[in-house]
Amino acid sequence: MRNFELYVPTKIIFGKGEIKKLTTEVPKDKKILLLYGGGSIKKNGIYVQVTEALKDHEVIEFSGIEANPEYTTLLKALEIIKNEDIGYMLAVGGGSVIDGTKFLSSAALYKGDNPWDILAKRIRTFEGLPFGTVLTLPATGSEMNSGAVVSRSETNQKMVMGGPGLFPQFSICDPTVVHSIPKRQLANGVADAYTHVLEQYMTYPADAPLQDRFSEGILQTLIEIAPEIIKDPSNYKAASNFMWCCTMALNGYIQKGVPTDWSVHMIAHELTAFYGIDHARTLAVILPSAYTKKFEQKKEKLAQYAERIFNISEGTTEEKAKNAIQKTEEFFQSLGIETKLSAYTDDYDGFSQKVAKNLKDHGMTALGEHQDITPEVAAEIVEMAY
Repeated sequence: MRNFELYVPTKIIFGKGEIKKLTTEVPKDKKILLLYGGGSIKKNGIYVQVTEALKDHEVIEFSGIEANPEYTTLLKALEIIKNEDIGYMLAVGGGSVIDGTKFLSSAALYKGDNPWDILAKRIRTFEGLPFGTVLTLPATGSEMNSGAVVSRSETNQKMVMGGPGLFPQFSICDPTVVHSIPKRQLANGVADAYTHVLEQYMTYPADAPLQDRFSEGILQTLIEIAPEIIKDPSNYKAASNFMWCCTMALNGYIQKGVPTDWSVHMIAHELTAFYGIDHARTLAVILPSAYTKKFEQKKEKLAQYAERIFNISEGTTEEKAKNAIQKTEEFFQSLGIETKLSAYTDDYDGFSQKVAKNLKDHGMTALGEHQDITPEVAAEIVEMAY
């Protein structure tokens, strides 16, 4: 097992009816910026719960944060933060709203002239404007980690950022919010969390059996509850386990002491940037090809995954490993998610070279657990996914 440091300061408030605790969690001596997305929280009752809990606070609202938070939209919120002397933020939404709030947390205290540099130059944030969250869409784990992704559609860019100053101070996770989430988004959430686990698990044996068992437990639970939560989002048992799996998949715990990959995400981000395809669906497109391309390096862990997750006991290591890739693709398809780029667009001629160029421009020239996925190899993976 590798050396590691673990710092996860976010307070999780989990369970039915816990949104009311905003009253005491959000400071009353600061002006609050309430951030949310397209307005679904006003249809499902969450907005009423939040505003009732904050009725004794001074609150300014900012809505319209996109499913892939746009830099230009966030700049409008940043202007409010500075002009209105905002002292605290509350993100009410899924990963996109929370990610956008993390960018604002960083940008609000940034001393440079151009906030885009935080993303373009990968400037880590050690101190940000404090914020909390109310999670409405389980998927990304952003409610308990310090990472974020921001898009800039005018230049077809989707950039990552992070730092220890960007953990939410608290996150309220009430599984009853799941009942109003459309089936497409529920499927996306399952696939997103599942891939988050695989990015931290599917590398090579690292003498860390506890981390492996943690990861395998999340994967098994997601497979078990996926049909239940998609069929009936009001099933509180399924919703609770779904929400907690999504949080545990990317709160830092399962990646400590082990190698991690993340090449699937970095490549898949380009599909969202160019085509606007749902993030989770781009992961399902890229992952099977990435594992096939890097089969030799991953086959031992793939075989372990085949045995422990899909109960595949027959065959050689190579046969089990290949079966595991197929079973993973079938799992995504069982969620109603297509796993080929051609299912989403006919305009993919030359796209792989655009991906290679973007990765080079972003300095992502050595991806994967062995840092051997060059932009050229990434282009091959994309072509395999057509």
